[in-house]
Amino acid sequence: MASSFVCTDCGFEAGKWSGKCPSCGSWSTLKESSRFIGKAAANKVSGVIDKPEKLIEVSSEAEARIATGNSELDLVLGGGIVSGMLILIGGEPGIGKSTLMLQLAQWLGEKDKKILYASGEESAAQIHMRSKRLKVTSDNILLLCTNNTESILAAIEEEKPALAIVDSIQSVASSTSESTAGSVSQLRESTNHFMRLGKTLGVPIFMVGHVTKEGYVAGPKILEHMVDTVLYFEGEMRSQHKILRAVKNRFGSTNEIGLFEMTGQGLIPVKNPNSVFVSNQMSQIGTSAACIIEGSRSFIVEVQCLATGSNYGTPQRVVVGIEQKKLAILLAILEKNLALYLRNNDVFINLAGGIRTADTSLDLAILAAIISSLKDSPLPENSVFIGEVGLNGEVRPVSQLESRISEAKKLGYENIYVSGYARLKGKKDVHKVKDLKGLYQAIS
Repeated sequence: MASSFVCTDCGFEAGKWSGKCPSCGSWSTLKESSRFIGKAAANKVSGVIDKPEKLIEVSSEAEARIATGNSELDLVLGGGIVSGMLILIGGEPGIGKSTLMLQLAQWLGEKDKKILYASGEESAAQIHMRSKRLKVTSDNILLLCTNNTESILAAIEEEKPALAIVDSIQSVASSTSESTAGSVSQLRESTNHFMRLGKTLGVPIFMVGHVTKEGYVAGPKILEHMVDTVLYFEGEMRSQHKILRAVKNRFGSTNEIGLFEMTGQGLIPVKNPNSVFVSNQMSQIGTSAACIIEGSRSFIVEVQCLATGSNYGTPQRVVVGIEQKKLAILLAILEKNLALYLRNNDVFINLAGGIRTADTSLDLAILAAIISSLKDSPLPENSVFIGEVGLNGEVRPVSQLESRISEAKKLGYENIYVSGYARLKGKKDVHKVKDLKGLYQAIS
């Protein structure tokens, strides 16, 4: 038995303990981990290919994907589930991870696919009660309630299901490590076993993961590197709308998001995504509209701003949906170019619907909302702002501008503000602004 110290943040292994991780620099993250080394630690899986082969002789035929039966989930996965795929799905407690997995089992079970649902957190009676509420009635779903990794692996080898679900990876433990379930070594060992077996037998495996208070999957970062796809559930806990985002996908795009609505019968796809992020009253003070692109789809997003006098010595800068540093940069640009001093004002920015994005086309809409709140007057009706703002106050064109404009016009927006430097094909009925001074004059 060999003992080592593993960083819980980055997975770095060290021979001795230290207060600071030599790899990522985090403090008090090195935890002792004991694991067996040798033949006893190897999980012998029949049919493992241990001989090299010529790359040019490897079969490259495209494997057919398994459609889940849910359009939003298929979009996030890149078109469906690939054979031998290892997927890690995380999210806040109670956001709907287990609900989605149970519904996925039902969707595939209706297509005569055998599903193995392994749970290490709930009893069979608890899962059965939830299945009755979600109307999961397929007789092709096999339920296994255990905390033992080897028992799950044996069931997968014996049943050879079309899909296996492990809920959750932090609740199962392998006998090859003496650590408790959820520890760094157990997470690595169990994930490695599932990865090898899934690739060997061609069985796709979904693993539900817990998240930390920072919003990341608990455990070493290497856990996300081992799997093929990492999905995150986002959205406000009390909101009925949830967002499923792929942050890693070896078999598809990482820019796609899936929109779901939580109902009494479970998660259902949202047919009209723009109804989630935009309210019916767009002429309110401090409210603007932007058009962002996530993957292959365009969304109209409502940007809400409140700029008010500060009651404390240091003004507050609070954002929801964008990075905190983005707001600091935009406020500095605003003060420099329009001489609007916000040093004594609290500024709050919120993206409606709980969406989070890093799309730079939001810059123009955020600044328009701030100006509207400072002037205490609404923006022109049916207006949408699409543009990136540079440090010198110039409004720059953004990518896929044609599709953004088409989406806005399709939804009835008549006043579309874009960069004056944008080159548009054909005659477009838009308002062009070259800098912040032009924006201020256009909306005044």
